[in-house]
Amino acid sequence: MGLPRVTVFSMGGTISSVDSGGKGVEPTLTGEALVSDVPEIERVAEVSAFSFRQAASPEITVRDLAELAAEISGQIDGGAAGVVVTQGTDTIEETSFVLDRLVDREAPVVVTGAMRNPTLPGADGPANLLAAIQVAASDVARGLGTVVVFNDEIHAARFVRKTHTSNPATFRSDPVGPVGWVSEHLPRVVLRPTGKHKLALPTDARESPVALYHVALGDDGRLLPEIEAKGYAGLVVEAMGGGHVPSAIVDTLEDLASRMPVVLASRTGGGEVLRATYGFVGSETDLLERGLIYAGPLDGRKARLLLTLLLQSGASKEEVAHTFDTWLDG
Repeated sequence: MGLPRVTVFSMGGTISSVDSGGKGVEPTLTGEALVSDVPEIERVAEVSAFSFRQAASPEITVRDLAELAAEISGQIDGGAAGVVVTQGTDTIEETSFVLDRLVDREAPVVVTGAMRNPTLPGADGPANLLAAIQVAASDVARGLGTVVVFNDEIHAARFVRKTHTSNPATFRSDPVGPVGWVSEHLPRVVLRPTGKHKLALPTDARESPVALYHVALGDDGRLLPEIEAKGYAGLVVEAMGGGHVPSAIVDTLEDLASRMPVVLASRTGGGEVLRATYGFVGSETDLLERGLIYAGPLDGRKARLLLTLLLQSGASKEEVAHTFDTWLDG
C-alpha cells in the first residue's frame, strides 16, 4: 500500500526564519524547503507543501485563517489523510483554535513551529515538523480536530497556551495536559475532548472586530467608552480572579453590554470564571446580572476569537451567550 497523503501549509515564523543580512532572522524558507530539509518525512507520508503565507505570526489575521480553513477542507476532501500548518509560535494557540472552529473534518489538522530558528544549535523545527506529519498521517488522531504538536507532545487546540518566551517546552494545556504524545515515531492519543463546536462562516461574512480589555489594579475604565466609538462589534473583558473588576468601571461595562456582546473572562489563564460566589459591586455575580456573558474556561484570547467568529457567522447576542454557556457540554 502507498503512503498516506499529507499537505503542509507554511505561513512563515521562526521555523522558516534565516539570516538574510538584516537586523535578525526573517521568515524566508518556503514550505517546500522545510519539507526537503527533513528526509525522514519520505518514509512517513507523501507530502505536498505550499507556502500559504510568508510572514511573522503577529501578521496573521482571522481573514487569513478563514481562507486557510477553506484550503485545508479542500485538501482533505481531495484525499489528504491530514494537514500540517507551520507558523510562528507567538499565535499558534490562536491559529489552532480558529482552525478547530472552522474545519469540520475527521482528518487531523496539526499546527507546529519552532522556538529555535534554523541558524541556532539544537533547532527544533525539523523534529517538530516530522512529529506533526506523523500525527497528521495517523489514524489515531482522526476525530481530534485541530491539535498542536510540539516537543513530541500533542495538545488540543481548545486548551493549549504558549507559556514561555524562549523555552522549547513552551506549550502547556492546563488543566488537562497533552492529549497524547509521539514516542519512537508512533503517535499516542490517550484523551479526547468532548464536543466539537464547529462554525460555518458565510462567504460574505462581515468584519466584526472584537476588543480585548485587560483589567488591572486601580483601573478607572477611561478607555472603555472608546471601544464602541472606534467601531468594535464586541468586547472581551479579562477580569481579575474569578471575574472581578473595580466598581468604578461597572456602569460603563453595563452600558456597553446593553448595546454589544461583552464577554467576561479571567486574566489568570487557568480555571473557570465564577458564576455566583461573590456579591460585591464588580463581582462575577454582579457583572453577569448586568448583562455580561460568561466565558467559562476560555481565556481572553480564545474568547475574543470565538466571539469574533460568532459575530461573523451572524449569531445573535442570545446565541453568543448560549455558545459560551454550553462550551464544556459533550
